[in-house]
Amino acid sequence: MNSPFDPTTSLLSRRSILRSAGGGFGMLGLTDLLSQDASASSNAEKLGLPHFPAKAKRVIFLFMSGGPSQLDTFDPKPDLHKYEGQRPAAVDIRTERPTSGLSASPVKFTPAGESGIPFPEYFPRLAKHADEMAIIRSMYTDNPNHAPALCLMNLGAMTPTRPSVGSWLTYGLGSENQDLPGYLALCPGLPVVGPKLWGNAFLPGEFQGTYIHTKKTSPEAMIPHLRNTELSPKLQKEQLDLVAAINRQHMEQRTDAVDLETRISSMELAYRMQFEAMEAFDISRETQATRDAYGSSEFAESCLLARRLSEHGVRMVQVYYGNRQPWDTHSNHQKLNGKLCKDIDGPIAQLLTDLKQRDLLDETLVVWGGEFGRTPTVEGGSGRDHNPYGFSMWMAGGGIKGGTIHGATDDFGFRAVQDKVHVHDLHATIMHLMGIDHQKLTYHYSGRDFRLTDVHGEVVHNIIA
Repeated sequence: MNSPFDPTTSLLSRRSILRSAGGGFGMLGLTDLLSQDASASSNAEKLGLPHFPAKAKRVIFLFMSGGPSQLDTFDPKPDLHKYEGQRPAAVDIRTERPTSGLSASPVKFTPAGESGIPFPEYFPRLAKHADEMAIIRSMYTDNPNHAPALCLMNLGAMTPTRPSVGSWLTYGLGSENQDLPGYLALCPGLPVVGPKLWGNAFLPGEFQGTYIHTKKTSPEAMIPHLRNTELSPKLQKEQLDLVAAINRQHMEQRTDAVDLETRISSMELAYRMQFEAMEAFDISRETQATRDAYGSSEFAESCLLARRLSEHGVRMVQVYYGNRQPWDTHSNHQKLNGKLCKDIDGPIAQLLTDLKQRDLLDETLVVWGGEFGRTPTVEGGSGRDHNPYGFSMWMAGGGIKGGTIHGATDDFGFRAVQDKVHVHDLHATIMHLMGIDHQKLTYHYSGRDFRLTDVHGEVVHNIIA
């Protein structure tokens, strides 16, 4: 017999299974369990979603906190060598910190795949996936400071008062697996700004991202109190049934108890996670060969975990590289950049390989990037400053036209000048690939209709298959 907590089990089958479970934990939260399943689909139906056939079912966003250098990764600029140390008028641009002359990249680039996309020497394994990736070289954003740029990339606004991308996706589409959170943020610490980056803001609390501290990767370490060591399943049932009865009585006296509904939903989810999360979060269940292919770093294990969670139907998994902002290379840039690039090459390449081998890549959108890029002019002799004017990101999988380069920066890699892509355009494209018209998914709050892209955003059709 299937488990009632198996996401593939129909509502009718769940009802039958739970009724036959007798006095065990089967009857626990039956009403909430069934209504939650129904609410995920009914919310989408109410919103008229999807607006059109989706090319992707889920998203993995690999976030390089601090801002990786486009010049040393996906946007080679040979002219930097020709004008090394000089400061032409084209680069006499105000930056957050003082910079001087141009600084050439020592990184060697080689054409990769049939598409011939130039890849840096630091990405030998990732280069094998060049024909599955669309490189956007013409990204730009609105602010050179970390906090507002992080907010814009994650929330669609420069202040931490709006719902995150993952919150909008789960609000519109729900989760494929009702026994796990629909939106998870993985980080071995906290990025700048912190939990607001995966917050729900004014959307109902059930759409807030769930933070997972990945410093240690056993399920019990990542999810505190995952196992109830004090109560048996039967006693848990009795306790939660009592709490549910009190909550229902409390709700009957109030016409709008959204926060209480969220807490009830969270308790029900926490109970179900005792069964599902022990399997989904346990990377030790992977073969040693698979774990070796990813590597043993924090980021490597997070990439493996992201694959497992996506495989279990989590709508969006965001993987933050490191604590705070490791890619913020204001000094000793070349050495740090090489180390960082080498550290992500194997894990990301293996993630794409794994998704492809499991027939998941076509329906999983993988996004890579940071909040901005780095300057071609040197800061303090060995660093690169923040660059919001032009930087690179890439996408792969879920509906992406592989082997594509979109847009361009100027000859020195400072400003986006061709087929420019704003952060709002990136968000519109992600939503489009998930079957959502970004202009139509709105939420009425404080007297107006809000959306992820505000009043902006154009879908980048050139990178869509």
